[in-house]
Amino acid sequence: MKVGVFCLHIELTFDNSKKTAIKKFEIPVYYRSSITGRIKEARRVKDLRKQDFSPTLLDFGPVQFYLARHFGFCYGVENAIEISYRALNENPDKDVYLLSQMIHNQEVNADLQSRGIKFITDTDGTQFIPWEKIGKEDVVIIPAFGTTLEIENFLLDKEVEVQKYNTTCPFVEKVWNRAEKLGKENYTIIIHGKARHEETRATFSHSAHSGSSVIVQDMNDSEKLAQYVNGERSTEDFFRDFENKFSRGFNPEKDLQRVGVVNQTTMLAAETQAIADFFKDVMAKKYGLENLKDHFADTRDTLCYATNDNQDSTYQLLGVGADLAVVVGGYNSSNTSHIVELCERKFPTYFINSEKEIKSEMEIHHFDFHHKEIQVTQNFLLDKRPSKIVLTSGASCPDTLVDRVMLKLLEYFPGSKTVDEVLKAF
Repeated sequence: MKVGVFCLHIELTFDNSKKTAIKKFEIPVYYRSSITGRIKEARRVKDLRKQDFSPTLLDFGPVQFYLARHFGFCYGVENAIEISYRALNENPDKDVYLLSQMIHNQEVNADLQSRGIKFITDTDGTQFIPWEKIGKEDVVIIPAFGTTLEIENFLLDKEVEVQKYNTTCPFVEKVWNRAEKLGKENYTIIIHGKARHEETRATFSHSAHSGSSVIVQDMNDSEKLAQYVNGERSTEDFFRDFENKFSRGFNPEKDLQRVGVVNQTTMLAAETQAIADFFKDVMAKKYGLENLKDHFADTRDTLCYATNDNQDSTYQLLGVGADLAVVVGGYNSSNTSHIVELCERKFPTYFINSEKEIKSEMEIHHFDFHHKEIQVTQNFLLDKRPSKIVLTSGASCPDTLVDRVMLKLLEYFPGSKTVDEVLKAF
């Protein structure tokens, strides 16, 4: 059966360029939003160069929502969804597999599974389907995070076509290309990312093929690595501190003399830049400013535009006088957890995967990503009127989910204006 689709226009702004490009994607119609989609398009038309990151205020009377300027599906996610559903449509009589979750969103993945797609592994690499069951007649989709060279070559050896339905985000590939360039120039590649995340595993595989590579998750890891740059700790300590996070044959005594930083594209952009600046300072102090270019490569161009836009929009949300924040997204979504992390700096913040987690006006079930557990909070909606709520989502979350969360919350504020009344301004 063919999957119903609609054409979605998405605007791209490439790094510092003022030029924009419009790309049309065909994705299932039920991901289309009648509320937030309309607001996004109105904001896009008024701000084609994306210079205004201020939130949108939706005033329903007894409750006001501050909607982030940018949130939801990014270019890479739209692209992956389109290709995945196309693979299903074009291969009705074949087994269609995904290497792992296509994106970190439970509704999208569940829908793909309901249509017959099978996941070969879980996000952490746990095997669901034995490799021997995959044959050259089967269709294998590479997810938006990409995959390792080892898995890609393994599939090629089995004569499985891997490029036709390769959904790897072009911004992830941009990181790989930058890492390859660093390796060819004899720089060691420092990857800012989570070692167990699919994207970081893929990036590490590609970078390790090009040059010496090591993974740092945060500034603490970076400061620890700097001790080895400065020769303050032993090689044996390095192998223990960075176990399973360095490339084969890594020698900290010689491989930390020239470095460049790339990132998992969903990490906090400001943290990646801080880590890069930190290593720039470390190398300048050790080798002198006059020799810095021989020991540190400027790689700020690997930061993902969508991650930047979503995070910059979240910073703008921190300036509003809201009572609480609701962030919608998959609980294993890295970019969503970073948005939650930012909102927590200012507001009581509730990380939910859908409106179903809002049990009543008194109770909400939400995810504590710090401890990886579900928490239950009572009386989360304050009696204050108007109640002011920040609302946003991660890059792998359909806008329809944000709509449903907003509508569910509106049920607890009798006397609110209708959606049609509020949307007249757009």
